[in-house]
Amino acid sequence: MASLYLVGPGALDGVGTGDAVSLDGAEGRHAVSVARVRVGETLRLSDGRGTVVSGPVASTGKDTLTLTVDDVAVEAEPRPALVLVQALAKGGRDEMAVQAATEIGVDRIVPWSAARSVSRWDGAKVEKGRARWAAIAQEAAKQAVRSRVPSVQAPVTTAQLAAGAGTGGTAVDREARRALVVLDPVGPVRLSAWEPPADVEEIVLVVGPEGGIDGSEFDRLEAAGAVRVRLGDTVLRTSTAGPAALAVLQTRLGRW
Repeated sequence: MASLYLVGPGALDGVGTGDAVSLDGAEGRHAVSVARVRVGETLRLSDGRGTVVSGPVASTGKDTLTLTVDDVAVEAEPRPALVLVQALAKGGRDEMAVQAATEIGVDRIVPWSAARSVSRWDGAKVEKGRARWAAIAQEAAKQAVRSRVPSVQAPVTTAQLAAGAGTGGTAVDREARRALVVLDPVGPVRLSAWEPPADVEEIVLVVGPEGGIDGSEFDRLEAAGAVRVRLGDTVLRTSTAGPAALAVLQTRLGRW
């Protein structure tokens, strides 16, 4: 499979076969200087929003190259979308979850400041942390050759999460728009047996921090319509629980 590189949002709008598309910046520099891409090699360029063009490299410069488009493919946005609400965690475990979840196929990621989160994003750390997760998701999407890079939203509190913030819904329309699924090691329903609603637009998967989800948080999320599910008989770390659950959902939705 041809290598995949990312161009800026909108760079592929209106592009058709025979057109020339440039790759520059950090991506162009990596392609030319690190990967040693040469004229005649076939590459795939994506805008990270579902459009992918492919074709031979027509020319290269110091930090840039130009590709002649042979093919244009547009991947439809999946429905229901898979949203991972990942609690902030220490030791880089939350970042590990972001990377693996992206490779598995998550569509959107929401950082969650849970009651038991040891790691905290305050002040300048908020945007720095979000940008860090976004960079991890972008690299993971490239590694997995995904045409869509999951977006990383601003962090939410439990109250905001219950009200639908960051997950595509609001308190008014959340029941029609989303299915809220919370991982609980002793949940009454196995995720593998849970039946996703037929008309839901997104499935929001909530994963707690190292110390687990606080009882009051479970109550608040259940009041917002959440269902508590378990993966199996073992307790997974916060770094692996989300990706494992997403793999189950991909199978349940018939995508795997």
